[in-house]
Amino acid sequence: MTRSRKFLALLLTISLVAAACGASDETSDTTEAPVTTVAETMEEEPMAEEMADIVDTAVAAGSFTTLAAALDAAGLVDTLKSEGPFTVFAPTDAAFEKALVDLGMSAEELLASPDLGGILTYHVVSGKVMAADVVGLDGQSVSTVNGADIMIGVDGDAVTVNGIAVTATDIEASNGVIHVLDGVLLPDMMEGEAMEEEASQESLADIVDTAVAAGSFNTLATALETAGLVDTLKSEGPFTVFAPTDEAFTQALADLGISAEELLADPNLGGILTYHVVSGSVTAADVIGLDGQSVSTVNGADIMIEVDGDVVTINGIEVVTTDILTSNGVIHVLDGVLLP
Repeated sequence: MTRSRKFLALLLTISLVAAACGASDETSDTTEAPVTTVAETMEEEPMAEEMADIVDTAVAAGSFTTLAAALDAAGLVDTLKSEGPFTVFAPTDAAFEKALVDLGMSAEELLASPDLGGILTYHVVSGKVMAADVVGLDGQSVSTVNGADIMIGVDGDAVTVNGIAVTATDIEASNGVIHVLDGVLLPDMMEGEAMEEEASQESLADIVDTAVAAGSFNTLATALETAGLVDTLKSEGPFTVFAPTDEAFTQALADLGISAEELLADPNLGGILTYHVVSGSVTAADVIGLDGQSVSTVNGADIMIEVDGDVVTINGIEVVTTDILTSNGVIHVLDGVLLP
């Protein structure tokens, strides 16, 4: 009996140890599983939380400053920072510059335009449309947030929207995607205004022909021809020319003590003439806004603009007539000659 009890006691002890080991294994199994699951979940978390939204992505790129300013002016920043998702066809700063020239307006005028919101939302499509999706839309129209449609075209690797090239694709943001355009999309109304502006410009003569036709810029016209600048000022431009009259040249020649022939033979003639030319179309309203500021000329040197009431001077020389519009810019008339 005693041996039997000892054997049973030993057997019971072994059983308890085995049971304890089994319980330990089960506990280990149940505690390891959640740890593995959490790690896997962390690894699989969407990367979208690490991305910036559409607006911040555009700002960080550095090449969409006009677009960012326009979104701010139109009150659309909060919209494009919201959950979305959105697809934005984003014009670069260079694209906006070209569009402003085509429309004959300044950046300030664009930002103040009542049509600004409509222009911007014409670049936005609801949903996240990746490049692969866009390619599948060849020849189809797509509705924008503006309400109007854009037309997608695909030719090999080239994708266009309303005929404007898409130059970069699939810039992902936390709330959508950006595709880059090298032009600005204009709703039908704005396209019509641009066409009217173009037609109006086409009815005008260029800077050189306008100056010749006026009859009071003969010395200037002769000097431009001598310096080989006629073709330049007949090109697309646009240019702003501060044009001295014949009387202004006569007075300048007397002050310099040289003849017209000596002026035309002067190796610095080209530099003198290009000192009267500014790149871009700068109207009288623009000039008035530049009071006290220096402006770079095609010559490379600066001229100083000053405004006193209705009197505008360039380097102290009075502007006597303004805003003579031409097909490739504008002429303002001076009663003196600017000298570098």
